[in-house]
Amino acid sequence: MQELIDKLKAEAGLTDEQAKQAIATIKGYVVEKFPMLEGAVSNVFGGD
Repeated sequence: MQELIDKLKAEAGLTDEQAKQAIATIKGYVVEKFPMLEGAVSNVFGGD
């Protein structure tokens, strides 16, 4: 997941904390809309 954090920081100009929050928000949104993908989402973005 660090690769994604680094990419968000470089391309979107986010701080480390902002990038982590963005990922958490996207992860939560995807799981909320598509609960059947929760396992896959956790594999990609890491579990809590």
